[in-house]
Amino acid sequence: MTNSSSIPSASESSKRSANSLSDLLGRPAAGIVLLLVFYALLLIAFSVFSPYFLTLSNLSNIGTNMAFIGLMAAAGTPLIIGGGLDLSVAAVAGLAGVIVALMHAKGINIWAGCVTALIIGCAVGVLNGFIVTRLKLNPLIATLGTMSIFSGLSMVLTGGLSKPLFIPAFNWLGSGRLFGIPFPIILMLLVFVALWLILSKTPFGRFVYASGGNPEASSLLGVPVERTQMVLYVVSGLSGAAAGIILAAMLGAAAPNAAGQHLLTIIAAIILGGTSLFGGRGSVWGTLIAVLILGTLNNGLTLMNVSSFWQDVTRGVVLLMAVGLDQLRVRLQS
Repeated sequence: MTNSSSIPSASESSKRSANSLSDLLGRPAAGIVLLLVFYALLLIAFSVFSPYFLTLSNLSNIGTNMAFIGLMAAAGTPLIIGGGLDLSVAAVAGLAGVIVALMHAKGINIWAGCVTALIIGCAVGVLNGFIVTRLKLNPLIATLGTMSIFSGLSMVLTGGLSKPLFIPAFNWLGSGRLFGIPFPIILMLLVFVALWLILSKTPFGRFVYASGGNPEASSLLGVPVERTQMVLYVVSGLSGAAAGIILAAMLGAAAPNAAGQHLLTIIAAIILGGTSLFGGRGSVWGTLIAVLILGTLNNGLTLMNVSSFWQDVTRGVVLLMAVGLDQLRVRLQS
């Protein structure tokens, strides 16, 4: 006779299924499922209101237009999970495009300009990390200050004017296709997959969650909290520079303030995706779905001829809802 104690109960089976889903998607799985349901409802709603919405070309445009935002949101997710915050990332994106354009105008190879921009992005990350981890400044204040510095520097270098960048090989980064898929989308997805693997499959990923969840206790247990946060700030700066290069390639020009207007969208995507502002909890897949939700929302409202001013209002409401949901999750867990 089979021992009944060895047979898993229905509740145990459901828990095991939930845990396997969490392992697959990251944390928290339930929030990701809810985001997917909401996204599906959004697609259905806009497809009813506009016959041009649910087409392959339009969906491809949504992904392409949100790819550079997704790059910055992807890197910002582990940073916030780890207890940090980077408000300068969009300013770094603008500066990166300006650097590429100015170096090209002086006759320097365009790819050398891209490498230089990426190095400067890493340097900005080191600066932000040093200010936060060593000088112990609040991340919000520290990166707000560097955001102002680098956005102002972009304006000074260009006089507030856009710089043309019509180089076919370079512009391919923003408008080219690989296997029929827009390259910016492929790059964004590769970054999300890489970050998911790092967060879920490596000791560094465990350090990230521990650093944001309880930095004092984690430090006493041997977790290199400051070093972990420094690496995360460098990754954030690098993502900002990469996003700036992609954006300049898409536009065919380097606009010093082109990315700055998307900072709230980046933060909203991270928080709406389930990452806690208090650190220690979040998922890159939740951020990816939230990026698609926000991009779909903008696209759908535009197809419905909704004023850009009302779209700004909608983005503000979504940001408040995202922060409110984060606060509610914290209270319910308490």
